[in-house]
Amino acid sequence: MSDSDASPSQPPTVSIGPYLCGPQSPLLLIAGPCVLQSFDLAMQIAQPLVDLNKRADVNVVFKASFDKANRTSVSSERGPGIDAGLKILEQVADATGLPTTTDIHLPEQAAPVGEVCQLLQIPAFLARQTDLLVAAAATGRPVNVKKGQFMAPEDMKYVVQKLVASDASGVLLCERGTFFGYGRLVNDMQALPIMRALGAPVIFDATHSVQRPGGLGGTTGGNRAMVEPLARAATAIGVDGLFFETHPDPAQSPSDGPNMIPLDQFPSLIIRLLRLRETVEDLNQ
Repeated sequence: MSDSDASPSQPPTVSIGPYLCGPQSPLLLIAGPCVLQSFDLAMQIAQPLVDLNKRADVNVVFKASFDKANRTSVSSERGPGIDAGLKILEQVADATGLPTTTDIHLPEQAAPVGEVCQLLQIPAFLARQTDLLVAAAATGRPVNVKKGQFMAPEDMKYVVQKLVASDASGVLLCERGTFFGYGRLVNDMQALPIMRALGAPVIFDATHSVQRPGGLGGTTGGNRAMVEPLARAATAIGVDGLFFETHPDPAQSPSDGPNMIPLDQFPSLIIRLLRLRETVEDLNQ
């Protein structure tokens, strides 16, 4: 792809449950805990998201994983599994009215997840797995694919091609950082307009972008102090959505605690970013 090909463009809008994501649409906010622990905790995290969703300038999708299949250590907690996890996600959706999303790791997980969730998510390490992409497309749900930490943004065009050829109902691409040496991620903000030019709305994952893989020995570390600066930068460049993980006590989260936003700080963070997005949109008129 040449520099001219990578210029910002207007991707098609994607329907996600009752929402539209893309140009001239409210910010899509994908947020929740890294991994499901219990229905009560999921509802505690969902309530501030419900309150944010009352705003006209943001559409909230509740995210949580039923299985963290790519944990660093074999002894790390993975989650409740697909049956119990989907039951919790269904209960959260019924109680809050929020659309939900979760990761799938295997093609056979796509259909049952598609029956519950309005958006399917492909983890970054699995972004190139053709069978997984095809199975996700077959559900009739839109698919959010995280760019592999090992991939150039231009190479996500092949992911888009696979999903479009499989008649996916919609494609989102998500930036979450790129490997920079060992145990460190870096964000190349050029990736945002480059991937948007591929014909898909772009989501910026602010909390996974500050991970330090293996930074705590057998677990992943992170630096949550950098979450807001990166989210501000992505918002200023122009993205269609933002992704965050949040928890009332990140130190007690089974996964990704060091890069998660404490729940009591989350609403004010989002309001600041929405103010910035309004300014950016005014400048672009």
